[in-house]
Amino acid sequence: MPTHTPMMQRRIVTRTSGQRHGPITRLMSPNDLGALLKPFVFLDHVNIEGGAGPQFGFHPHSGIATLTYPLTFDIQHQTSSGQTDIVRRGGIEWMVAGAGIWHRATPLNTDAAQGFQVWFALPPAHEHQAPSASFIQAREVPVDGPVTVLLGQYGQAISPIQAPIDANYFWVQLNNGQSWHYQPPISHDLAWTFARTGTLQANDERLHSELAMFEAGHDPITFTALGDCTFLLGSAAQHPYHLVLGPHSVHTSREALHQGLQRIAALQPTLPPQRP
Repeated sequence: MPTHTPMMQRRIVTRTSGQRHGPITRLMSPNDLGALLKPFVFLDHVNIEGGAGPQFGFHPHSGIATLTYPLTFDIQHQTSSGQTDIVRRGGIEWMVAGAGIWHRATPLNTDAAQGFQVWFALPPAHEHQAPSASFIQAREVPVDGPVTVLLGQYGQAISPIQAPIDANYFWVQLNNGQSWHYQPPISHDLAWTFARTGTLQANDERLHSELAMFEAGHDPITFTALGDCTFLLGSAAQHPYHLVLGPHSVHTSREALHQGLQRIAALQPTLPPQRP
């Protein structure tokens, strides 16, 4: 008589509501959950009820790539290389800091602002590559069913971002009672989710406005909406390098960090003046 092996359910091993600083909630940093979820090393959630959004003046980065996803507002982005672009709500800003860059972002409207920014640690072969910034407008962001693919691939939806990391990063929208089953790629041994709105059941555990880290492995995760839900999902192959941290930088060695900080310092005198 045939036997059936029960499907393993990945447990949640850590959960957090993050630390709120005004309109921004820091859900992950390189010196806490980011050390466990690398290459995802940083995650901010912007939540502004209305009025002018936060102004992010020129600040530097090196050794990382950043992905900004403004759900409900437009952003003007400017880099120390002189590039200025606008990403509209629902689009994506992808910036590779690499060897070192300064940038600033300015919200362009005063509607209620919802959005996210995540940092990815880069491997040694890319942590000193030439900086670059690219912008994907909302109509070009791929979607498959309930999944908006911000990075990586789901079904037939493939992100146009050519990232030097093996990771998926999705925005998922489920209606009340709807379930979604995620089978990570076999190379992905870590996964996390952030329940943005509604009550989300992840396997047998409920989440509300929380980031949850799943136990390591490749087993699938089933999400069920208890009420209409929106959430982020990240999965990846573990970044196998140490995180060496600077004020705005993440590198794989002290030498690499030193090089990044040197370039950042050299670029500072070339910056245009800050806006009043």
